[in-house]
Amino acid sequence: MEHATYRARRGEIEHYFDRTAVQAWERLTSDEPVGRIRATVRAGRDRMRATLLSWLPDDMRGLRLLDAGCGTGALAVEAARRGAEVVAIDLSPTLVELAVRRVARHLETFDNAGRIDFRSGDMLDAALGGFDHVVAMDSLIHYETHDVVRALEAWAPRVRRSMLITFAPRTPALAAMHAVGRFFPRGDRAPAIEPVAETALRRGLFAAGGLQGYAAGRSERVASGFYTSQALEIVRP
Repeated sequence: MEHATYRARRGEIEHYFDRTAVQAWERLTSDEPVGRIRATVRAGRDRMRATLLSWLPDDMRGLRLLDAGCGTGALAVEAARRGAEVVAIDLSPTLVELAVRRVARHLETFDNAGRIDFRSGDMLDAALGGFDHVVAMDSLIHYETHDVVRALEAWAPRVRRSMLITFAPRTPALAAMHAVGRFFPRGDRAPAIEPVAETALRRGLFAAGGLQGYAAGRSERVASGFYTSQALEIVRP
């Protein structure tokens, strides 16, 4: 999927997370104390990660998982602990380097742990191969609905069991925060989150020719202070 809106937004995200936000992201995903606002984001992300992991098998030996937009690798570690062979990819080489440093100490104490292959690049790259499961936690929230659908269509032929994604649900509170963010200096802004209505997303997903044979599964929203995200499961029946 190489169309203009996806390419443009991918470039903004890569620049932001690899240069502008690296230190903030490293601290947010660590065990270090953070301020009140970031603490709510950390708690929300922890709950969302736990939700997505609860939708995956407890025993993942023999299964291959794509952690699409892996960040600093927390979800990849948990999947590998269950025995999965994980490909963890992110646009930011700097975050991937941080993930590699952190992960080494997490897996060495676990028997029967799977393997994590960390890479930097495009999560839609067909050369990554086939997977039993794809998890895209908060890595599609900066894309418009049609780009989310096209991303899922790109993965669909290579996925045997499920795709788990999150999106930013369209709510009044999220719309207000989005509007306020426009007043920050351009250099300080994160790439804009694109609020999505779940009903519209579902219609788009299952009208897409590339997603025939898939069905909607579970859906769950996590709201924690300044963090709001909705998980959606898309499965092969």
